[in-house]
Amino acid sequence: MTSTKFTLSQLQNEAKKLARRITPPVCIALWGDLGAGKTTFSKAFIRALLDDTKADVPSPTFTLVQIYPTDKGEVWHADLYRLSDPEETIELGLLEAFQKAICVIEWPDRLGNLLPQQRIDIYLDIIDEDHRSIRIEENHESSPIY
Repeated sequence: MTSTKFTLSQLQNEAKKLARRITPPVCIALWGDLGAGKTTFSKAFIRALLDDTKADVPSPTFTLVQIYPTDKGEVWHADLYRLSDPEETIELGLLEAFQKAICVIEWPDRLGNLLPQQRIDIYLDIIDEDHRSIRIEENHESSPIY
């Protein structure tokens, strides 16, 4: 997919579209600088899976992982910004979650070589205060998800 310019509201709509199409297990890696929209995208995605636009979806900045039960299975939302060593993900249970759940990972670079090869990469860039660019790439050997 080529890079497209979106308002933050449109970015949330893209997250909802993706939520309708995916099935577990899947890893969604969100790439971008601070303020690029990773958490905005994650919250809209999770709320769509919960089928609740007002659901409380806190950022897991301090807890590292939040888990949500949905009709499609568990959703693991991880914010790895504060992770100091990729091995810490083993204690979190994230490696096991990659095998069965929908995993939304902010700051996936913190996983190093533990980041699954099969995943959806979403690149978010700040254009200006109200606009972001988004590029979605699949890294799958089998059938496409998105």
